[in-house]
Amino acid sequence: MTIKKAKAKTTPALAEADQWTLIPTPVGEMMAGGDEESLHFLHLPGSFDARGLDPDRRGAPAAVAAATEQLEAYFRGELTRFRLPLDPAGTEFQRRVWWALADIPYAATESYGALAARVDNPRACRAVGLANGRNPIPVVLPCHRVIGADGTLTGYGGGLALKQRLLEHERRVASSGTGRRRAS
Repeated sequence: MTIKKAKAKTTPALAEADQWTLIPTPVGEMMAGGDEESLHFLHLPGSFDARGLDPDRRGAPAAVAAATEQLEAYFRGELTRFRLPLDPAGTEFQRRVWWALADIPYAATESYGALAARVDNPRACRAVGLANGRNPIPVVLPCHRVIGADGTLTGYGGGLALKQRLLEHERRVASSGTGRRRAS
């Protein structure tokens, strides 16, 4: 018998000017945070605890409002590529990996090895996996599209069931031809 350890819920850290909002989605409630200039984080359902956050900082500055609107369109099947101002906190390597995620086509997948090669470090599969696991803006920077070399679904911060649901959603939209709108 294998006992699966539940991932601990965290209270997100907010930068000085950040505000946060909760976004209801078909896969559960997400939390977005940022400021007027950029989106800083997006937490997946079940991964955060909003009770520890200052309710006076709840709000939707421009970048957070845009993220909310685009996520709603994504889940309605109307948006296939996010166009948002992003500023995720991370190392130079992590940010290279995260920007490369945005180049994985909608409804497609790519292996960790292929992603490592695209960031000019083909032997860094594990480092790419670690960076992927620390992606602070999942779905928008689509780490759910990264899979094992053998085509199997591997690790995802929101759990493999959520990863599967996101990929199935994208494939369903792509096959129906309805997801043509791109955010601008």
